[in-house]
Amino acid sequence: MTLDQLRERIAYLHYSRRTEQAYVHWCKAFIRFHELRHPAELGPLEVEGFLSWLATERQVAASTHTQALSALVFLYTKVLGQPLPWLHDIGRPRVPRRLPMILSRDEVAAIFRQLTGQHLLLARLLYGTGMRLTEGLQLRVKDLDFAHHAVIVREGKGGKDRVLMLPASLQAGLKQQLSNAHTLWAADVVAGRAGVEMPNALERKYPRAGSSWAWFWVFPQATCSTDPGTGVVRRHHLYDQTFQRAFKRAVVAAQITKPASPHTLRHAFATHLLQAGYDIRTVQDLLGHADVATTMIYTHVLKVGGGGVRSPLDSLS
Repeated sequence: MTLDQLRERIAYLHYSRRTEQAYVHWCKAFIRFHELRHPAELGPLEVEGFLSWLATERQVAASTHTQALSALVFLYTKVLGQPLPWLHDIGRPRVPRRLPMILSRDEVAAIFRQLTGQHLLLARLLYGTGMRLTEGLQLRVKDLDFAHHAVIVREGKGGKDRVLMLPASLQAGLKQQLSNAHTLWAADVVAGRAGVEMPNALERKYPRAGSSWAWFWVFPQATCSTDPGTGVVRRHHLYDQTFQRAFKRAVVAAQITKPASPHTLRHAFATHLLQAGYDIRTVQDLLGHADVATTMIYTHVLKVGGGGVRSPLDSLS
């Protein structure tokens, strides 16, 4: 019952599905760790014991440790209605600052040469606009504005919208992708399948919008599947795991030893813009960062090793 209340509260506060999955996972782990005892019966010693187990036995990263703590704080304060005056005694783990992994232009091009079809198009779109993977996968037909050379990201991280440039070199490929997607959309209409998933309550407000071409995915899945939330059979967008596997294979085939992922393309986008002379505020706006301090991390990557200091070894004859 507690987990159902947890899901209801998360939905009420309009948290993302990924946040719901993470919070439910950690609350389940917490309950199982204490042998299925109800969380209302547990206190600061049990919470600290679980977090200590994660840090010492599981040796999770500081960010993972923080996520588990946030899930428990949400459970006690938002679901069970219990204040946590003892939370300050537990404390939060210190998350070390890590420099992002950056690919050079040649390395990005090498990866692209190993990709084909819509995987190549999606990778070029992520690098060309700086979008997150989920933002690219959730693009709708109406979000592409070819007349104004713009891509509109709806409800990105933090629920924010933003407008990005549409690279001229991608227009032909995106139009072909839309043509392929239109074939799938038309087949779904003929088969009488349910329309695509709609955000929030728009499916009730506009019942036919989900079946319209404007709301269809730019990168649809080749086959239909069952919606885990409603049980309705409909067509979803391309799965993130499918693209991540294809990208990982491309990195290996390109003989790149850096631990690159699709998100690395976003880091490369920001760094290469700064190298081209664009100001930090412009890059901040394109990335959708709320604080310029988050964007400033890329300026550290731009420095030549050692902050631009020349090694004395290179001065020896």
